[in-house]
Amino acid sequence: MTTSPPSRRRLLATGIACLLASPALAEVRLGEDGLYHQSWISETFLDLAEDLDAATKAGKRLAVVVEQRGCPYCREMHTVVLADPAIGDYVRDNFDLVQIDLHGSREVTDFDGTRLTEKAFAARYGVRLTPTILFFPTSAAGLAEKPPAERTVSRMPGLLRAPDFIDLFRQVRARG
Repeated sequence: MTTSPPSRRRLLATGIACLLASPALAEVRLGEDGLYHQSWISETFLDLAEDLDAATKAGKRLAVVVEQRGCPYCREMHTVVLADPAIGDYVRDNFDLVQIDLHGSREVTDFDGTRLTEKAFAARYGVRLTPTILFFPTSAAGLAEKPPAERTVSRMPGLLRAPDFIDLFRQVRARG
């Protein structure tokens, strides 16, 4: 009895099944809000001073990622870059990542106590493209007095290639 080689369709189906079985990809889901979510992204009340304090107490840094529905670069960030265990594990272990919807209406409390929608928060911080990641210092001391543009220690405006993505996170973690 001879067996025929597997068909392209069977190979493709097997490849997709293997990818979907990957633990890193299993952590990613598309939410009802149209944004991709990692299982380890912080669910908070969006009070940035509290979020920063919690991150610092946990020995982590606070990063706010601004995304939008239908953004192909946001999808790639979640399904490719953060799905890479070397990158996803590093970010999860060293940062509290909080998601903001560029067009969202949830209330965010900024460091100066101002309450505004996610959309207004993104505009206040000059976010114009997605994904943008805002990195904050380890302490909220003095942040309320600074203009929003001076509150971050770094930012990633748009998706970087995987090596540059992880390098930026490492640099911020090392306070570089």
